[in-house]
Amino acid sequence: MLKDSFGRTFPYIRMSITDICNFKCGYCLPNGYQVDKSDNRKFLHLDEIKRLAKCFSEFGVNKIRITGGEPTVRKDFFEIIKVLKNDAGINKVVITTNGYHLDKKAKLLVDSGLNGINISIDSLDRETFKNVTGHDRLPEILEGIKNLQDLGFENIKINAVLLKGINSSKKDFDTWSKFIQNNKVDFRYIELMQTGDNLEYFKKYHASSKIFKNYLNENNWIYQTLGKDAGPSLNYINPEYKGKFGIIAPYSKDFCKTCNRLRITSRGDLRLCLFGNTGISVRHLLQKDDQLNELKDLILKQMQFKKESHYLELGDTGSTKNLSKTGG
Repeated sequence: MLKDSFGRTFPYIRMSITDICNFKCGYCLPNGYQVDKSDNRKFLHLDEIKRLAKCFSEFGVNKIRITGGEPTVRKDFFEIIKVLKNDAGINKVVITTNGYHLDKKAKLLVDSGLNGINISIDSLDRETFKNVTGHDRLPEILEGIKNLQDLGFENIKINAVLLKGINSSKKDFDTWSKFIQNNKVDFRYIELMQTGDNLEYFKKYHASSKIFKNYLNENNWIYQTLGKDAGPSLNYINPEYKGKFGIIAPYSKDFCKTCNRLRITSRGDLRLCLFGNTGISVRHLLQKDDQLNELKDLILKQMQFKKESHYLELGDTGSTKNLSKTGG
């Protein structure tokens, strides 16, 4: 199994398949997707994805999260899921999506064998959602969640970026509480993170995740321990609720202590940390099946360069210009 110099193991890979996104979220791409003219490499193609996933599978990786950008904009999106599960030997394939046309895609997602879905919904208020994302699509996303549930799909998570004065009030928390009371859905607030190009937005809208944690403590929510391939969320349960609450707090003490994931960008770069400066292209070793051992050697050598922590609290965002660029 992959291990770094701090003894952390990595059963979980976040693989971006595109940095294109069709939303205009204020904290990520307020002006919409812009072509990066400094990097003219094409996105990883299907054979490269298969070889990369097979390599990680042999390292003991059992979970891959497909991210973007918005991963479903790729025409071969469902073929990628099939390849990961059937050809590369990955047990758990999950996705993060903005939910675009989720009402129409629900059955296709279930039929693909997908194991889980994370949907970004920053507010259950239609107007607030529209203002944050630039799209009036909340009804179709909620209908998509209902369609997934009607088809028996259970591993549904909703993420919202915590934004001061936008979705950070007790009223907002109560709205989500009412939603998960009768919906088997995990809802998590993600603390707004500074990136290379959102400093002014960050200064204006950053709120500490402690305000939501205090809300949970005041309302009898119980902290739940994590599984070995879990993400960074601190999860809370309440026996009276079907769903769960969670907090992703990257500025909290020891956030990186249990890091269990590596990242692959949509153009084939291995990134050891979302906010790190270290990483290397592995794409030249994804061209032939007989390059597997060489690819494994390169990845193992890179593991010694993974740092103990990010330095977000110091304002160091590494090489992450925006979340779409690396994969959220």
